Amino acid sequence: MSRPFKIAIAESEEELKKRLQTVSSGNQKEKLQMLWWLKSGQVKEQLEIGQRLGRDTSTVTRWLQKYRANGLSGLLEIKKAPKANRKINDQVLAALKQELETEKGFGSYGEIVEWLKRQHGLELEYGTVYGWVRYRLGAKLKVPRPQSQKQDEELISEFKKNSASFY
Repeated sequence: MSRPFKIAIAESEEELKKRLQTVSSGNQKEKLQMLWWLKSGQVKEQLEIGQRLGRDTSTVTRWLQKYRANGLSGLLEIKKAPKANRKINDQVLAALKQELETEKGFGSYGEIVEWLKRQHGLELEYGTVYGWVRYRLGAKLKVPRPQSQKQDEELISEFKKNSASFY
């Protein structure tokens, strides 16, 4: 024979109804709905709560255990995963940004990986560096187009002057 289903809900029916109307999270809304049904006497069995909410009875049991142990605040608590530490700190990021803005720049993302290793002792993967530089910093690599060493500077400047008159 199973244990009788009894739970003492400390909050009033009106308070639960007000919180139910103001809550924005769907998960919290389901939990408050469950408590309101129990407080108002609309539901008498755990199985019925599960059927109404479309949840397994083990989920309802877990929610009720949380409520018994920690109250309403414990039941409605939203747990967030801890953030991972950034691989690049603000000082290194500022130095990298400054280096990217120079005329010299970098020829490849592999060069940036090597520069970070050499200058700051960071061993980062290519993909990490690419993501930081390309998407977070919004920078592009500065690679000049190849030019012949044998070009005559006077002829180039004359060509530029003459071609500007066509446009």
